[in-house]
Amino acid sequence: MGFRSSINIAAEEREHNKENLILAAGQEVQTEGKSNIQLSLERWNCCASVNGLKIATGKMDVLDLAHVENVFGDKNATATIVDGDEKQLLEAAILDEKSDDTDSDIDVFIPSNAAGDPRESYVRHLPRHSPARKGKGKMTSIFGSRSLSQSQSSQNTNTTSPLANDNTTLASSTDDEFESEENPALTQIQSLESRAYNRTASSDDEFSNRPQLAHHLQNDSSILALAVGDRYIYAGTQDGEIIAWSLASFELVTRLQAHTRSVLSLFLSPDRKLLFSSAGDAIVNAWCPTTLQRKYHIYSTYDVGDVFSVAYSSQFETVYLGAQNTSIQWCSLKDSTARPTPNPERHPDRRNHRFFDSVQHGGTSTPRPQPMSRSGAEQGDILEIDKAHMRQYAHFGYVYCMLMVRNVCRLVDADEDMLISGGGDGTIKLWQLSNDAEVGITEIAKLGEDDAESVLSLAVDGSFLYSSKLEGVIELWDLDTKQKLRVIRAHKGDVMTLQMGWGYLWSGGSTGHARKYSTVQYGQYKSSSNFSQKYHCVNRWRAHDGRILASAITTYNGQQYYITGANDNSISIWDITGCHTGAYKNEDVQENQLVKSLQEFVAFKTISSRPDHAEDCRRGATFLRTLFKKHGAVTEMLTTEDRHNPIVYAKFKGNPKTAGERKKILFYGHYDVVPADDKQKKWIIDPFQMKGVNGYLYGRGVSDNKGPIMAALYGVVDLVHEKALDSDITFLIEGEEESGSRGFKDAVRRYKDLIGDIDYIILANSYWLDDEVPCLTYGLRGVLHATVKVDSKHPDVHSGVDGSFMMDEPLFDLTAILAKLKGLHNRILIPGFYDDILPLTEAEEARYDDIVSTLLRRNPELGPADNLKASIMARWREPNLTVHRYKVSGPDGSLVSSHASAAISLRLVPNQEVDDVIQSLTKFLHDAFATLDTHNQLTVTIDNQADAWLGDPENEIFRTLEDAIMEVWGPITDHTRRSSVPGPKTHHTPKQSISSSPSPTISSPSLKPEPTTSTTLSNGSDHTSLAATPLSLSDDAKEPEDKEDKNPKRLGRKPLYIREGGSIPSIRFLEKEFGAPAAHLPCGQASDSAHLDNERIRVKNLYNSRQIFRKVFRELPRK
Repeated sequence: MGFRSSINIAAEEREHNKENLILAAGQEVQTEGKSNIQLSLERWNCCASVNGLKIATGKMDVLDLAHVENVFGDKNATATIVDGDEKQLLEAAILDEKSDDTDSDIDVFIPSNAAGDPRESYVRHLPRHSPARKGKGKMTSIFGSRSLSQSQSSQNTNTTSPLANDNTTLASSTDDEFESEENPALTQIQSLESRAYNRTASSDDEFSNRPQLAHHLQNDSSILALAVGDRYIYAGTQDGEIIAWSLASFELVTRLQAHTRSVLSLFLSPDRKLLFSSAGDAIVNAWCPTTLQRKYHIYSTYDVGDVFSVAYSSQFETVYLGAQNTSIQWCSLKDSTARPTPNPERHPDRRNHRFFDSVQHGGTSTPRPQPMSRSGAEQGDILEIDKAHMRQYAHFGYVYCMLMVRNVCRLVDADEDMLISGGGDGTIKLWQLSNDAEVGITEIAKLGEDDAESVLSLAVDGSFLYSSKLEGVIELWDLDTKQKLRVIRAHKGDVMTLQMGWGYLWSGGSTGHARKYSTVQYGQYKSSSNFSQKYHCVNRWRAHDGRILASAITTYNGQQYYITGANDNSISIWDITGCHTGAYKNEDVQENQLVKSLQEFVAFKTISSRPDHAEDCRRGATFLRTLFKKHGAVTEMLTTEDRHNPIVYAKFKGNPKTAGERKKILFYGHYDVVPADDKQKKWIIDPFQMKGVNGYLYGRGVSDNKGPIMAALYGVVDLVHEKALDSDITFLIEGEEESGSRGFKDAVRRYKDLIGDIDYIILANSYWLDDEVPCLTYGLRGVLHATVKVDSKHPDVHSGVDGSFMMDEPLFDLTAILAKLKGLHNRILIPGFYDDILPLTEAEEARYDDIVSTLLRRNPELGPADNLKASIMARWREPNLTVHRYKVSGPDGSLVSSHASAAISLRLVPNQEVDDVIQSLTKFLHDAFATLDTHNQLTVTIDNQADAWLGDPENEIFRTLEDAIMEVWGPITDHTRRSSVPGPKTHHTPKQSISSSPSPTISSPSLKPEPTTSTTLSNGSDHTSLAATPLSLSDDAKEPEDKEDKNPKRLGRKPLYIREGGSIPSIRFLEKEFGAPAAHLPCGQASDSAHLDNERIRVKNLYNSRQIFRKVFRELPRK
């Protein structure tokens, strides 16, 4: 015997149907050879003996069971496992110990191995589910959680097995629950191997077609309530805040301290004019959904405790409150300004608590602190609820949820509002509303019994009402007949929230899982499937790492979203577009296709600098070519010499009627990326699995350069669909840009006839100067990479044995000549190096002044204007020399290396010819080396070079780009932002402290200011904390559009015209080769972190770049 396991299982008595058990066992348990199955069933006793069976589950391996005996009467069972793999069984036991299964009390003990050595013990004791109190318990084995009653042949059930559905695949999991009480589980048997396999293969009980996570919003406190409007997602938090995110870009728009305690409910009126919030501070506020300015401030003179739920009747213009003290109150909003002024002493923030604020005779109390300042929450009418406008003991428990419905049953007129409430007593009540404020509400029906099984959420579908309760139960009621039609066992934990949408019921549970249930569909969602498939769980997935506490559904720009919020401080937005058809892809939603295509593109590890990713690069190029071809382009794969990555060529042809005269635009980009090694675990996601977080898309290449390529592509696709493409748009997307554009020039020359004539060149391969103001780049520095090498004729020798003044050391010689390249204040000492630099013109200086004033207006901490201007000019229009690294031969130690080399680069500016600089550099180094009188040998190798580029900001292409930017981005506010990174400061020599031991001397003799860096300009963006800076609601006025702006003359702020210190080898080459002007449109922000950890691009930037390309591709040929 290889392994033994003793399991004690506590079970409750339950009467089982003998026929069902035999049929289920006959389907699930397959026997080979001789077997003996004995079933003995009694009212309070169930005993099953199975000898010599092989039990197989799905695709799992087979385990031999010598003896399994389940004795309900004795309340325990013992299983002996024979011929099992010891390691696998131990791993499975560990996984079972870590699972969240709470259905039974299980103690797991692993005593020893065959040799008798001590083994680790795994003991678990979990509380029993409360249905056991009512004789509704169920036995669960650590072999797994899959129920025999869920097999294909289960009888007496109205659900079909997920195994029989192409869209559902049943997987063992801790969240594998029963579908309905009509089909209770008899026993759950599954091998430990199967449990271990499924735990490894899947994070939890997820179907293969889980919805796509469209975006993830991170907060710093729990999300307790959700509402969604036409443009925003609203969340109520544990900290009393209401936070709004844009549906267009998922960007944080604003956050408001709305309450002094946790926001427990959010409700948007049907006319979308009022957003109601209730909280633990006993207050209900009504807000304008567009501006989040408070309209009404409502409170009760009674101590009602927490206000759990709110509903509003637009017919009666009345707000209804469900409270902790079991009451329902109401407050009319009619003629609110004509009411008497409320007594401020009765306000919940001011009145004394009968217990906590009471004092004994002669005692004193601590003064009440001032109420918390709530910016934006001080406006509006203050309404005090009349004492008579309350229904005491509306429920015998907290009023957890309410719904305002119309035309759902015959108990009230079809055109009248009706209130439905659910309470902690387990009942649901229907209330008729009255115009008479003294009457308020009248109970007309009661559903359910006072069983203390709290009703947590409600959802209505026609005349059907769904209610979620504790212990994973969802009940279905017919409001016309007031009958309970079905009880669905939906989750292991409590069902916290329900939503009805697109013909399906969506539920979120306390285990963090979400589920999608089929319903009685009708209208546009009517299904041809038979009735047995109704109320069947067609999808389930783990949506959060904590309890799902709130949910909402919406359709925005043709995309269907199911939104969940949880106590893991996050909101997940699930794209369920096309869910009623069983497919999660909708090719017609072009806005969504942009992000989906980018996600697929990022998944290819197109790292050109690593030969082991050559196949990934080829696959990425093939994907891109296929995508171009799919949208109507003529495509080719242009090969390069020396087996470098190919160039993707694609041409979208314009209007055939203007073939001879139409303009031709070339878009240049690159599909290769730099490596994204995450050895230090600094990435917040998998670098090659793009994920949306807080309004940004994270992943390697999303900003450099895959995101801009997708924006340009879909800008053309929009014009093709609109039949408005009047020019030829050619794409040249290379795969070696990050490796010096190897083979690009030769390939372009070789395929120049295929590419044809070009009138304009556009690229998008850089970023804004900061995170706020759009830019246009009209200049780039060139670059010259060189390797300077000094070699000795001697091998590596020991510095102690052979080192002397007579030996010329290569590293010393190399250092000596490199030190002569720069002088005081980092001036390059190569003769004539600065002679060809273009003088500063008035127009260029005006652009620098505009840049400086804009940056300082937003971030005064950047320092004095003169220093900032000088720093920017030094980075953009002045050359520079950098020593990147040294390399020596031999291992570390006391050696004199026989070889030393250094990698250096020179950044060149327009009008400096690369060939001239190469000649001057080489001559200078050889002349300096000659003065050393050394026996070593010097070699200078040019590794890579690129010309500087300077465009004309006044030409047609820049003017067209400027107009498009102003239209798309609109007015840009000049609000001041406080930087998270200090501005430049002057360093002083610190005073030396007196110490008994020597310490390093630290000095900084220079008093000159430190230069401003790109990190400083981007305000030190914090990626690891997922920080997001809120905008104002007015800033979010412009949303992505598929159609033209109805007011094309609407003017925004001009973009900043900038130059950059970096280099793009191909841009000047393309200008020369095709004789066409080029322009550079930066798509991303300064904080995008291209080439760094957590590269990202803002969703709004991606969408707006698409709109800019669409406008430019349409308007430029008309110039």
